[in-house]
Amino acid sequence: MSPLIKRIESDQELPAKADVVVIGGGIVGASAAFFLAERGRSVALVEKGYIGGEQSSRNWGWCRRQNRDQRELPLSGISMQAWEQFAAKIDEDVGFRRCGLFYATDNPKQLAEWEQWLDIARQFDVNTKMLTAHEAHDRIPAQGRRWLGGVYSVDDGKGEPAIAAPTIASGARKFGATIHQECAARGLDIVNGAVAGVVTEKGIIRSQTVLNAGGAWASMFCRQYGVQFPQASVRQTAIRTRPTASLGEAIYTPECSLTRRLDGSYTLAISGRATLDITPQGIRYARWFMPMFLKRLKAVQIGVGRSMFHGPEALASWTKDTMSPFERMRVLDPRPSRRTIAAILKGVTEQFPALKGVEIADSWGAYVDCTPDAVPVISASDHVKGLYLAAGGSGHGFGIGPGIGRLAADLVANDKPCVDPTPFRLSRFFDGSKVEVGAL
Repeated sequence: MSPLIKRIESDQELPAKADVVVIGGGIVGASAAFFLAERGRSVALVEKGYIGGEQSSRNWGWCRRQNRDQRELPLSGISMQAWEQFAAKIDEDVGFRRCGLFYATDNPKQLAEWEQWLDIARQFDVNTKMLTAHEAHDRIPAQGRRWLGGVYSVDDGKGEPAIAAPTIASGARKFGATIHQECAARGLDIVNGAVAGVVTEKGIIRSQTVLNAGGAWASMFCRQYGVQFPQASVRQTAIRTRPTASLGEAIYTPECSLTRRLDGSYTLAISGRATLDITPQGIRYARWFMPMFLKRLKAVQIGVGRSMFHGPEALASWTKDTMSPFERMRVLDPRPSRRTIAAILKGVTEQFPALKGVEIADSWGAYVDCTPDAVPVISASDHVKGLYLAAGGSGHGFGIGPGIGRLAADLVANDKPCVDPTPFRLSRFFDGSKVEVGAL
């Protein structure tokens, strides 16, 4: 059920010490390790499974500024620059292409929201344009649909989830970082309220600085130290076809999205179709998420599954010298939803007859880690000196992942932040600030 992904080797020996230990080898952790190593810091990147094995290889691959929440737009600009520069810096292709993204809709409310977003786009110099009904039909000719209009985000593009995080991690190693897969971080060694090291299943790495980029597992790790991180994971499903005829590079319609991969296959999915499993962690943070639930409940189903008892949101306790939940579940690999697969295929083939009968190569489930306002947390912890957090991509973290990693690296290294970090502070959930639910 896991998507195919580029695999890289691990370094044989665990370092005795490092300037920074990055926990989590997804797009955020790999990018943070890259930017820290690039500026001369010694970095150890530890991953309980393998690099890019969870959400970073299970997403659409869209790298966009279009329709982002205003708080994320400065960071999305940093991300797009990083995506464009990685290949030259690493001397390997990360799969990024500025192909433009095309959206079409026959929903007047959705079209009005896109038009309203143009005011924000102008403030941040986002190169986007509305499409007339005729232009939308010309760009996305779908059978039986009468589009009211659409959007063309000219400078946006796509990355390749199967290779991006592993390639960026390899780039970090070229600058001196070490990579340790199947090496779960069980916990922290804390002395006088400050980080003194990271205890992994393979030994301890002495460090005074740790970045928790653990994706859906980030809150569970923080909870050991009294650090509250309101986080909820929603379960999604996607499929990949065999290489097939080209309908375009990146297309959105209300019933489906299509993203062409480098090998000519397509990743197919439905925006907003997800399941929220009831879990102990979900119950703990339910009040923080109530505004989001009320806004998006129609798009999210409620369910009960294995995640009630297993995985990042279950009840768990362990010590640093015993097996942790991170080792018991090396890769978070939920079953794909058959109902969602059927809905995806129905939406695609009814609109695009050329794909009728297309062969399916893979299908997979994924857990998307969300924050109450759908904006990531990139922040120091107020409770433990030397502990930083970079997580909560909320379903659009792949494209902005390099920017999250860059800002996290700035904070960790005590360098000038590339953007104002205030909107991403963890304390916003506890200081009385109003929860403003961001865009999808």
